[in-house]
Amino acid sequence: MEHKIHTYTCPMHPQIVQDKPGICPICGMTLVLVKKAATRHDDPHHQEGGNTPTGHAGHSHGGMIADFRKRFYLVLALTVPIMLLSTMIQHFIGVNLQFTGSSYILFGLSSIVFFYGGWPFLKGLVDEVKGKNPGMMFLIGFAITVAYIYSVAIVFGLQGMDFFWELATLILIMLLGHWIEMKSVVGASRELELLVKLMPADAHMVMPDMVHDVKTDTLKENDIILVKPGEKVAADGVISDGESYLNESMLTGESKPVQKIKGDKVIAGAVNGNGSIKVTVSHAAKDSYLSRVIRLVDDAQKSKSKTQLLADKAAKWLTLIAIVAGVTTFLYWYFTGQTLAFAMERMVTVIVICCPHALGLAVPLVVAKSTALSAKNGLLIKNRTAFENARKITTIVFDKTGTLTVGKFEVSKIFSLQKNLNEKEIIRLASALEQKSEHPIATGILQKVKDLSVTIPSTDNFNAITGKGVEAIVEGKKILLVSPGYLKENNIALPGGFTATDTETVVFMLINNELAGYIALSDEIRPESKEAIKTLKQNNIKSILLTGDNNKVAKSVSETLGMDSFIAEVLPHQKLEKIKELQGRGEFVAMTGDGVNDAPALAQADVGIAVGSGSDIAAETAGIVLVNSNPKDIVGLILFGKATYRKMIQNLIWATGYNIIALPLAAGVLYKLGILLSPAAGAVLMTVSTIVVAINAGRLKVRS
Repeated sequence: MEHKIHTYTCPMHPQIVQDKPGICPICGMTLVLVKKAATRHDDPHHQEGGNTPTGHAGHSHGGMIADFRKRFYLVLALTVPIMLLSTMIQHFIGVNLQFTGSSYILFGLSSIVFFYGGWPFLKGLVDEVKGKNPGMMFLIGFAITVAYIYSVAIVFGLQGMDFFWELATLILIMLLGHWIEMKSVVGASRELELLVKLMPADAHMVMPDMVHDVKTDTLKENDIILVKPGEKVAADGVISDGESYLNESMLTGESKPVQKIKGDKVIAGAVNGNGSIKVTVSHAAKDSYLSRVIRLVDDAQKSKSKTQLLADKAAKWLTLIAIVAGVTTFLYWYFTGQTLAFAMERMVTVIVICCPHALGLAVPLVVAKSTALSAKNGLLIKNRTAFENARKITTIVFDKTGTLTVGKFEVSKIFSLQKNLNEKEIIRLASALEQKSEHPIATGILQKVKDLSVTIPSTDNFNAITGKGVEAIVEGKKILLVSPGYLKENNIALPGGFTATDTETVVFMLINNELAGYIALSDEIRPESKEAIKTLKQNNIKSILLTGDNNKVAKSVSETLGMDSFIAEVLPHQKLEKIKELQGRGEFVAMTGDGVNDAPALAQADVGIAVGSGSDIAAETAGIVLVNSNPKDIVGLILFGKATYRKMIQNLIWATGYNIIALPLAAGVLYKLGILLSPAAGAVLMTVSTIVVAINAGRLKVRS
């Protein structure tokens, strides 16, 4: 069964699409009904076209652009004879083309231009009046209506000079401006369409007896899919068989293909290289990383930050100023002895000049561009305000493992303190406690177990000691695997001859409450970390290392990278307190983290950044999510946030600033000096300001 649904969109901001009437959240225009209604099937798996860039509404945007283009070319063709038949133009070029009935031909051609070319603006005027929300379309519609009615009155007996050529050129330039602007907006939103196209429609599901092709949106958790060479990965998951190089550039910004082996996570939309891989699906397609990216980009382009709300308020004021200034200009010139035609021309020019068109686009175009660029570079903006607040950051707090370091611990030393306990036995018992953990230390120990071909024993009464270690019963013995901090708290002395390098992390083993040995693991510092910290210093941003690791390791990493300070041996709940302390000293703090224990601190920080694949809780809590854990990406995020805010401010300054000069000229302040703007010149200035705003937004780039 199927039935029609209606789709409403903004004529000037086609990324705004909804299934019911309303007001555009960007410019305040009344949403219009798309002529071709989408068809909705009563099928739970059916994707509604109206709410995605690839649906019917997406096609309608192209239709509206084509409509503006068609109107523009017809008006252009009619404007030439209109100008040649206008008395003022004939005086200007020194010819006389007047003949009996020429004024009626001029009236007829101008009426076509007014009603056909000016229809989008006239309809917009009516819609805005009905919605009690006058704005851009109201001003343009009002200006061309005044010019047309006055000119018609001249043809039918009123003394004066008509405005027909000004009317035609004004509508021509406004159509051109709107056509260019709509192409700019749709161009910025087209990035979202490219993301949608990354998700393949079909997947090869591995069955017990065969490989069967299924629709991607039918995949569910624990399904196994085959990804052949050159194909796109159909779902997020973990490689269960095979290895290959995957191109994730459209998802993470990482230009080089990334090697993936058994046990590695893969992202839906990534392009497989030359190897075949089998992937165990982590969750349904609608919950995939790519699907979340698309939703976040779509939401971000429709959401409003404080900067955009400021622009909206300014646009409302500019509309009011345009109306008041236009009427005042008319009254001044008319009552100081100028002709009715002159006074009306000044009013029309002022209203056109003041049209808050560029102001309405100043922020939304930057938002559309920045969110699309972010998504393509592994950066998910969940909170626009948090992203824009990146410019205020004075201190950034880094987690160590997996961010500043590679996050892959390798066992560098195993030391036994009991005669009947060898190194292999220590690793065997330790692996029993770590077998279900995803912590990098556990991963390092389990890798060593695999290298030694050791069988992992089972455990009973497993318990995690928050921030200090784990404990369990293994083969009848109580085994603890703990940090140096646990020994200190319980007054257990370090063993004689104990040594560890500055970069080693050590875990101690207790068997039946007696110190039995220890395992030292080392984690390599990322090669990009030093450059990232250096860039932060150049931008006057302090960097602080916050880690649960021991003081010695934290000091070594901090000094090696040239960080401002470090805070070591902190328990999860203490991270939150440390963030509060920094804020109490007047710092505007960004926090990076990837685990559940980082969630409270991420929420407390002024800007929370979840890094790496991270945990769901960390990603939900943070305002910004980074796919990679690369510290250069974190620095890039901060600099990109600053650049985005700069573009917004530049656009706002331009969109409002040109009025300071143009409005007085339009009103005729320099009339006695022979300087006067025509309505067409006013339209050119207004259109140029819109194009400048669009070009400036388009120049936004992510700094790598």
